[in-house]
Amino acid sequence: MIPDLDRGMWRRLGVAALAGAAADLAGLALIASAAWLITRAAQQPELAALSVAIVAVRAFATSRGLFRYGERLAGHDVALRAQAATRERLYEALIPIGPLPRRGADLLSRMVDDTEAVQDLLVRCLLPAVAAAATAAIAVVMAVFLLPMAAALLTVGLAVVGIALPLAAATSARRWSARIAPVRAELAARAADLAHGAVDLAAYGARDRAVEAAMAADARLSTLERGRARLNAAALGLGIVIQGLTVAAVTLIAGRAGLGSVATAVLALTSLVAFEPALPLAAAGERLASVRAALRRLAEIRATPPAIPTSDAQEPPEAPLPPKPHDPKTHDPKAKEHHLKARDLKVEVRDLVVRYAGSPSPALDGVSLTLTPGKRVAIVGPSGAGKSTLLAALMRTVDYESGNITISDETGVSVEAREIAPESVRRAMTGLTQDPYVFQASFRDNLRLAGPDASEDDLAEAVRRARLDAWAERTGWDTQLGEDGTTVSGGQLQRLALARALLYDPPILLLDEPAEALDEPTADALLADLLDATRDHTTLLVTHRLRGLERVDEIVVLEAGRVIQRGTHTDLVEHPGYYRDLWEAEALHRQT
Repeated sequence: MIPDLDRGMWRRLGVAALAGAAADLAGLALIASAAWLITRAAQQPELAALSVAIVAVRAFATSRGLFRYGERLAGHDVALRAQAATRERLYEALIPIGPLPRRGADLLSRMVDDTEAVQDLLVRCLLPAVAAAATAAIAVVMAVFLLPMAAALLTVGLAVVGIALPLAAATSARRWSARIAPVRAELAARAADLAHGAVDLAAYGARDRAVEAAMAADARLSTLERGRARLNAAALGLGIVIQGLTVAAVTLIAGRAGLGSVATAVLALTSLVAFEPALPLAAAGERLASVRAALRRLAEIRATPPAIPTSDAQEPPEAPLPPKPHDPKTHDPKAKEHHLKARDLKVEVRDLVVRYAGSPSPALDGVSLTLTPGKRVAIVGPSGAGKSTLLAALMRTVDYESGNITISDETGVSVEAREIAPESVRRAMTGLTQDPYVFQASFRDNLRLAGPDASEDDLAEAVRRARLDAWAERTGWDTQLGEDGTTVSGGQLQRLALARALLYDPPILLLDEPAEALDEPTADALLADLLDATRDHTTLLVTHRLRGLERVDEIVVLEAGRVIQRGTHTDLVEHPGYYRDLWEAEALHRQT
């Protein structure tokens, strides 16, 4: 359950644990020496008899603060480092495209709240437990030397407060968490509905009902939270009661045993202080239950296998794929030559079969096509025909059951896609998706995602080719774009994604329904500009719109995962089939 820590973190954690234990032991020694000093001074001895105790009280008081500061410094340092390392591993686990266990707000919760649980585990659970154990052990040893019977009572009291109560609190917390979690999730969902669906709720007169439902969920959550808080308070109160009873019993036994006023005072106050580090452990036990749940949620993300395993994929020394696309601003002739070679990639797909888990029929069934340098191919077909699956197989984000994808360069050296690391394949084949993402950053920085070292001229050229230059000049390059594209229209969003792809300049450009969800005039304009921008660039376009496809070199029609037609636009329109039917239906729609 403890997060992965490197050797340096373990050393810092050890220093923090020792400093915390030393601080509590200094507090214990301070009380013991102060108790001895006060009671002994009441007997009015010579000053020389008290000098050592006086120095000890000052030393323990000073060192306690120093040790506590050291514990806080070292403990929070290792906790923050562990939290940062956990987030880094979480981000790395999210990079491979695969089926994540959760989406949306729950995933954000794991990235923020759950990673903070690592800090709580170390600072609020582990370090206090180590310090409490050390303090209890020393207090019991001191009691054994003073009065063994009192040591037995102290051991029982400390065991109840430091072990039994935290275990009970952890058990109770798990039960309460099981009841609270679904109610909190319901409240989060209703709050999201109110925030994102406010317009629809108002339009249909459902706002009041939605608010009432959210308030009801909030009331249920508040009731449960108050119940859990009362139990936590009861656990702390019970610990204080046990502390008081134990100290009273120890004092009573010491008095009956005739231990003496000085030893009795030392024993009583030592027993009292020994409970101080143990009392917070009940809250630590309650928190530990939440921490364990959070760590399990993080483990789910880290354990999610990528769609394409990368551990066994070894890139050959002479792989035909470039390690990095050419940076357009460089003037190195050798780099340009290497880039030109990289653009001459040829991709052959032969009898490709892709089957998703649990599906009785394959998503792709024996699909074949060839992408030669500079060739533009369009994939059309009804929804569910396997168009996007073909792109995913080419980008190695889904694996294929049989068939092969072969990539070769102008020298004739060819390699099967499975023999190359998926990341290398994606560097050579990338492009637009159906739902491109806009980051919470400036327009310029959103472009630089595809070209971190691109010059201003490179950015301007990519924007011009994507026909986004007028909007960029009007809006401004430093304009902050909202998360998920809330400040750009659908057409602008797709053109931004096209500008990114052109700036990245991959050898093969893959375009997945770039005009999806756009109005007809915007979609037609975007597709026309896209075909202009990709002239002489190897391109595979997935689309459900046929207008403008007379400009591509080949059209492949998919249905139920199979190729049912292929040819040029003119050939397919002249022969009966799915493509001509769709073309005629589209033409009729435009006339109406």
